[in-house]
Amino acid sequence: MNVLSQTLFPFGWQHYLAGGLMIGAGVSLLFVLTGLVGGMSSVFSSTWSFFSRQPYFQQARFLDTRQWRLVYALGLVLGAAAWWLIFSDGTPGNTQVPVWALLVGGFLVGYGARLGNGCTSGHGICGLGSLQWPSLLAVLTFMATAFLTANLVAWSLS
Repeated sequence: MNVLSQTLFPFGWQHYLAGGLMIGAGVSLLFVLTGLVGGMSSVFSSTWSFFSRQPYFQQARFLDTRQWRLVYALGLVLGAAAWWLIFSDGTPGNTQVPVWALLVGGFLVGYGARLGNGCTSGHGICGLGSLQWPSLLAVLTFMATAFLTANLVAWSLS
């Protein structure tokens, strides 16, 4: 059990629990205080509504929400920067994953978010939190795909 715990949570489980609780509290406060659902997958499209006059980006759902979504996204970036400045040793994080793999992964995640009408965290945090059954189906699909993909990649690298 200790080996599994070390493998799954190499920096300790407390960080993950604290992060999950803070995200849940933030999304809950946003909904309770404003009635807004704090998903992130539409930030990209709503931000493009500032620059593009294409009909897709000029939909009311993007125009009416683009300002608070942009502020919301900025808050996430500033929160991560504040955490890094306050709690890290100043060493920038790095990864051994090649850039091409990050780009392909980002494209697939974006495509999946568009296909699933929301991203994993949006369905998992906001959708499940508000008892939306389509979000449960989406989360189960995302997780099953992730488990399958991770095992296929691990198998192909061994």
